[in-house]
Amino acid sequence: MTSAAVEILGLGLGILGWVGVILACGLPMWQVSAFIDVNIVVAQTIWEGLWMNCVVQSTGQMQCKVYDSILALPPEVQAGRALTVIVALLGLVALMVTVVGAQCTNCIRPGKMKSRIVIAGGAIYILCGVLVLIPLCWFANIVISDFYDPTVPSSKKREMGAALYIGWAATALLLFGGCLICCCSCSQRDDTSFPVKYSAPRRPTSNGEYDKKNYV
Repeated sequence: MTSAAVEILGLGLGILGWVGVILACGLPMWQVSAFIDVNIVVAQTIWEGLWMNCVVQSTGQMQCKVYDSILALPPEVQAGRALTVIVALLGLVALMVTVVGAQCTNCIRPGKMKSRIVIAGGAIYILCGVLVLIPLCWFANIVISDFYDPTVPSSKKREMGAALYIGWAATALLLFGGCLICCCSCSQRDDTSFPVKYSAPRRPTSNGEYDKKNYV
């Protein structure tokens, strides 16, 4: 597979990861109610996200409410909001930078500067994956700790929701796509570097003419 194809593959994975982060940010299923009671029939399910919480009835009806106060939210929710929004903006910047320096575009002439721009785009994708991993692991740690804490009532225990798994998948795509972009750009820069050629100095022969063997 050529470096251009690897670069396009990395860009595609980065875009998918970026869309996955936006999807995980908007979904209210970061924490869901845990069914650990003895009752088989549960009347409602509680979803808690970064922006709202929802109550899903057994009949299929769902009611959602946006959080009223930002300052009253737990620190993990505030950090999750900030980091996911930053990652969404950085993902757009990474897309624009990578497209400008990609081999399939003619925005910049081929050379070292073009390769450096692509590497910068891949590095931003990797940074996005690292940043979005912080709130995901923070939420997962809180959910697991509260689940096994005997002092927490059963009604307050939560399980990891689908948004966390989508976020982890998006993180893997961002990291892998960014690494592909950086690796293929580095190899391209090595391949496009001009080799140094040496030529022997031309010496005149005894009859005053230059020896033909000195010509390439």
